[in-house]
Amino acid sequence: MRDAAVAAERLTKRFAGVTALDDVTFELPAGGVLGLLGPNGAGKTTAVRILATLLAPDSGQARVAGLDVVAQAASVRRLIGLSGQYAAVDPFLTGRENLVMIGRLHGLGRRAAHCRASELLDRLGLIEAADRQARTYSGGMRRRLDVAAGLVAAPLVLFLDEPATGLDPEGRLALWQLLGELTAQGTTLLLTTQYLEEADRLATSIVVLGHGRLIASGTPSQIKARSGGDRLEVTVPPGDDPGPVARALAGLGAGPSVVDGVTGRVVVPVADGPAILSELAARLAASNVRVAEVALRQPTMEEAFLALTHQPGPGTALPEPAGNRPAGSPGGAGQAKRRSP
Repeated sequence: MRDAAVAAERLTKRFAGVTALDDVTFELPAGGVLGLLGPNGAGKTTAVRILATLLAPDSGQARVAGLDVVAQAASVRRLIGLSGQYAAVDPFLTGRENLVMIGRLHGLGRRAAHCRASELLDRLGLIEAADRQARTYSGGMRRRLDVAAGLVAAPLVLFLDEPATGLDPEGRLALWQLLGELTAQGTTLLLTTQYLEEADRLATSIVVLGHGRLIASGTPSQIKARSGGDRLEVTVPPGDDPGPVARALAGLGAGPSVVDGVTGRVVVPVADGPAILSELAARLAASNVRVAEVALRQPTMEEAFLALTHQPGPGTALPEPAGNRPAGSPGGAGQAKRRSP
């Protein structure tokens, strides 16, 4: 635990009889990116507030850079940056003044604080509004300014609680690029997010919480494997009936196929996709059916998340990939597809 950049050991926190965190344990190595996922009310923000020294746990222990977040809170605060769910900038200061002030509070000289402020304002698309009062900013602009405030001191460990909330697609991409550069330079990042693409793109490891308890943990690929193996998708030409294709593929996969009559697509969960492609071709040829497209893809993070969070009861740390989940269950083939790269 002492060697990890961020470590939580059996954290428990209750509020007025409601258990927000229940015996949660996870670690994040230096330079890594941890995506903390879970439905609303799962305990994500409570975990971040404990790790950022804003809240004391009822039991358990947490360390950041080897320092106890309760006993050594002041030392921890000098090493971390935090951007919470809601913008906390001063509305009567300009964007530039907000960042310069934070830089000066972190011990930067006047020139260094101004240079850092200008750099972040430019990177996050705020340079044209830099000298306007923050109260004139849109919600998305204030969110970007708040994220910039957490980056001013180039912290050793950065906590971001749903950083992309309220950002347009261009703003999200700019933020993701900046965070990628920070982690490449050695910053350790823990983020909570409702954008599962964000977790899939940025995180080196993922922890999924549900009702305050740990459901699963592992790399993004391992988490996605928890919802089953590959998905084989066969699409017929517009106007054709996908039923004959579904009958031709019966028994080919590791679970029942799902037929989407609207899109003309048949989706089959398969344990080893590449190995069955020759059998697929033979069956399609023998059935004399027309096919417009064949695709083989991994489960998406969305499918994995829904599969995990819809399962009752607590989970465990990630084992080897589990058996295939029926394609018709929550998070299955009925969801919009996104091919893995």
